Amino acid sequence: MSVLTREPARPAGLRDRPNAWLLAVGTVCFGAFMGQLDASIVTLTYGSLGAEFDSSLAGVQWVSLAYLLTLAALLIPVGRLADAYGRKLLYLYGFVVFTAASLACALAPDLGWLIVFRVVQGVGAALLQANSVALITTSAPPHRRRAGLGIQAAAQALGLALGPTIGALLVSSLGWRWVFGINVPIGVLGVAAGVFLLPRTRERSSATRWDMTGLALMVTATTAGLLGLSTLSGLALPDWAPACLFAVAAGAVIGIRARRGRSKAPLVDPPLLRSRTVRAGLVGALGGYLILFGPLVLVPVALTSAGVSELQAGLVLTALPAGFALAATTGERLLPATWNDRQRCLLGALLIVVATGLLTAAPFTAEWLAPLLGVLGIALGIFTPANNSVVMGFVPTRTAGTGGGLVNMARSLGTALGVACVTLALHARPADGTFDGPRTALLTLTAVALVLLVSALLIPVTSPDRARGRSQPH
Repeated sequence: MSVLTREPARPAGLRDRPNAWLLAVGTVCFGAFMGQLDASIVTLTYGSLGAEFDSSLAGVQWVSLAYLLTLAALLIPVGRLADAYGRKLLYLYGFVVFTAASLACALAPDLGWLIVFRVVQGVGAALLQANSVALITTSAPPHRRRAGLGIQAAAQALGLALGPTIGALLVSSLGWRWVFGINVPIGVLGVAAGVFLLPRTRERSSATRWDMTGLALMVTATTAGLLGLSTLSGLALPDWAPACLFAVAAGAVIGIRARRGRSKAPLVDPPLLRSRTVRAGLVGALGGYLILFGPLVLVPVALTSAGVSELQAGLVLTALPAGFALAATTGERLLPATWNDRQRCLLGALLIVVATGLLTAAPFTAEWLAPLLGVLGIALGIFTPANNSVVMGFVPTRTAGTGGGLVNMARSLGTALGVACVTLALHARPADGTFDGPRTALLTLTAVALVLLVSALLIPVTSPDRARGRSQPH
């Protein structure tokens, strides 16, 4: 049992290399890419699943919803668990669970079992994602933390953006089961890399008790909220369902706030959430991913409805994640080394406001969209790593898993909101054509961009770096 509950140490030859932190970041990117790829790749299997299992679209949608709801609900609880028992340990178990569940999904005999296996897969993804930001924060030297977070954010964005393309290729050539089966060899490689390349947890939280009421309230809030958003996005539920779901989510949030000061073992330390900088950073993380993934829905729908081929629409859309990945991975070297996180956030937020404003005003054609989406991707690639670095700089090392869970939950909610807001704008146009859905969606993204600018202004000029004095990771 000790082998199963003890974090294995890295070989000394790897641990002592100057670039050992980069090897750890690369390993984390396996999970970041895989988890987000799986969130978007499954949409391409809907037709095949409906035909094979004789199910309606409403039933097939639960293949995606079961995964996303499980993932969002467990990010913070898993992060707290990792702070107490070891982030590397839970990350490795995440790979094992995700890989085994992927194999089970590929062999699922019917739709019901497939949905059950997707829930298990969501548990594995939560173990991976809740620890990804924390592992980077504790692996990288303080002055390289922003670069590491940029690489991880780029891997997540590329996973979500490439999901539909890879899914289409697999479904058309090998069948829907390979959409899940492809995860198995990648997962095995990820487990092996994690054992040898990830550092052990050197500082742990002493809190091992659980606030079960708080956990139930958090699961209720995230599940009801995301279901409400999915209903607005077209999920087949009664007309009264969104209002009821949002009311339940709001009630759960009120319960969480009321209980936060009374619980002896809160899921998130109250001083952390009382920090204005942390709150502003989480708002920035949510808004940044809302703006990143809103166009992933808007552009293909709007262009194909205007007669543009799906291939051309996909190529135009590639400019957004490509720009994001380019800036997130190279911005650390291209921007002045003396710039702090606040300056980088302000530059990124200003460029996001400009890019979304130009997208709103420009003609909605492929020739205009491609370069402007590229600029928007670059702006988000500058803003996101710096914003995440601000949040993690205020999180004590012993609770880095909880802080990483908060960041990833904000990203997940931003992704869901981006899809829901754009889908609602596209579906809410009246028959007389007086309502321009794409323009309304872009105006919404511009408004969110202004919120990002405000969140960047709230970041202090100098922020305490909790990473100083951190012991060398092993």
